[in-house]
Amino acid sequence: MIQTVATVLHNTQLASCYGRIGLACKGAFALAKPGQFVMLGFPETIHPLIRRPFSIHRLLTANGSLRGIELLYKTVGTATRRLSRLAVGEPVSLLGPLGSAFVLPAGAGRIYLAAGGVGIAPLLFFAEHLAGNQLRAIECRLFLGGRSREDLLCAEDFDKLGIAVVPTTDDGSCGDQCRVTTPLEDAIRLAPPDLVLACGPREMLACVLGIVRQHGIACQVSIETMMACGMGACLGCAVKGHRDETRFLHACMDGPVFDADEIEL
Repeated sequence: MIQTVATVLHNTQLASCYGRIGLACKGAFALAKPGQFVMLGFPETIHPLIRRPFSIHRLLTANGSLRGIELLYKTVGTATRRLSRLAVGEPVSLLGPLGSAFVLPAGAGRIYLAAGGVGIAPLLFFAEHLAGNQLRAIECRLFLGGRSREDLLCAEDFDKLGIAVVPTTDDGSCGDQCRVTTPLEDAIRLAPPDLVLACGPREMLACVLGIVRQHGIACQVSIETMMACGMGACLGCAVKGHRDETRFLHACMDGPVFDADEIEL
């Protein structure tokens, strides 16, 4: 883990409230793993903004060397509005890489990915990690959900990796009009995977946990939650333990990636 000042490489709008920002950074970030995150802050600010957590979306490389990292964001408040307005060359403060990562079990041959909204961020990092390590023999399928077509992010990136995408939307503007967990459960019944990886809203993840537990499928979920420090000091990102209501884990230190048997949502 390091703290550094990174400069903006690019800041691209994907849709009305979504964007990707590339940040020049090196050092420990070359060792970042899919599922880990950073705490981002602004070196100088008018408001007393605390750092904000962002999953690492992908590594940016050039000629085999790390150039920086990319983050995916949704503009929802003061911090992300400011992030969306940053121009090339402007600085941000980064602390990371932090937290746990997805773990690929030995012998896994079929993996299902389930994402809702910006929950797609660490899953693209995972998919590109598989491709970069020549693990294309693994059958991988993405179940991607959102409120509307505009909320279905990065589908073209998975297409380029040869990963089939199953889209769903709440309003029916793209794919089936249903929750993303509906086709996921159908697929699990027809062709059970060796592993499910999921990231998205808490309600979606709770449904995923229910499905995989019912069918006895190994699963890892990445929790989206607010954090004030990212290092276990504030204890504000507590997650209830599974089967023991008195036991609490913390997303920043114990997660954000948890095994399905570890937590209750």
